Amino acid sequence: MTEPSGASILVVEDDETLAMGLVSALEHERFSVTHCDTGEKALEAIEDDLPDCIILDVMLPGMDGLSVLRKVKTEHFEVPVILLTAKSAELDRVLGLELGADDYVSKPFSLRELIARVRARLRSRPDAPRAPEVYRFGRNEVDLRRRILTREGVEHRMTTHESGVLQYLIAHRGKDVSREDLLQHVWGYSPTMATRTVDNQILKLRKKVEDTPADPRHILTVHGTGYRFEE
Repeated sequence: MTEPSGASILVVEDDETLAMGLVSALEHERFSVTHCDTGEKALEAIEDDLPDCIILDVMLPGMDGLSVLRKVKTEHFEVPVILLTAKSAELDRVLGLELGADDYVSKPFSLRELIARVRARLRSRPDAPRAPEVYRFGRNEVDLRRRILTREGVEHRMTTHESGVLQYLIAHRGKDVSREDLLQHVWGYSPTMATRTVDNQILKLRKKVEDTPADPRHILTVHGTGYRFEE
């Protein structure tokens, strides 16, 4: 499990007074803290350096917190997100939980309570295997953070979902991965999504990484289950 002490926290809050109080309290507890005051800046910060936990205000200027949450959980399902909501905003809390929020705290709140919730989320975060940021296999080199695949010296930009699928498969290389696992961890899982969604992404990936996509060497089909990645 993740050790809370020294973990990185991203605070996304546009109220400067509240944000500075949060940052000061978290740093006092020896967390490494980054602050953003808009959703757009938060997504840029996440792209640059993925935090261990995100504290996210729902009411933000421009891109609102729920839109940020949706994007974060699509690309980084494993990162815990704690929403900050207005006391009366029950709909925001319900929508946030449906979108994958791990917890919420209603304003006004106790700093001690919020920090306790952060620690609880960090402790409960599973030690899931992770793919290396840069990984080489066959005639490919993939930079998973930048979502760039280089094949025989030619760079190809991967979509968010292509990168997410490849990252999850590489992290679990040599093991069978079900379509349901991929739906949950890459898309954030929607029960209305057909597993064909995963199959279509696999077909696209094979065209980019396989010498012969119809007879793949790296992304193999496991009949009745899903897929397995082999070097």
